[in-house]
Amino acid sequence: MAKYIAQIIVLGGQAIGRAFAKALKQEIAASQEAAKRAGGGRQGDQSAESNLRTGMTLEEAKQILNVEDLKSVDCIVKNYEHLFNVNDRAKGGSFYLQSKVFRAKERLDHEIKAQEQHQKPKHEHQSEEAPQSRARQSS
Repeated sequence: MAKYIAQIIVLGGQAIGRAFAKALKQEIAASQEAAKRAGGGRQGDQSAESNLRTGMTLEEAKQILNVEDLKSVDCIVKNYEHLFNVNDRAKGGSFYLQSKVFRAKERLDHEIKAQEQHQKPKHEHQSEEAPQSRARQSS
């Protein structure tokens, strides 16, 4: 009888071990995929910082506000205002959903600001090079 109990315990332990190893592999793969999507490097750090600050990812914020492209600021504002007003507690809405809508808008605003800052140094760098090249041409 003790032999059978020992076999059951060993088989159960093996099954749990395999399940844990499989879950660990899936988590590692998901983490690597998230790192690729974040862009890595400084841009990835900024994205991770925004995720922590607002408590949601960029993809989640886009889904909440039903937005595909960050360049359509009018669509973001329109969807935000509609969803925020619909979920107003005074109108029988949910404060939880209203706060999710607010956080989604805040996350998209952070991302738009980060993209503008990322593009801004390139333009400043180009404008600094232009006067120097003109000076070289005139001498």
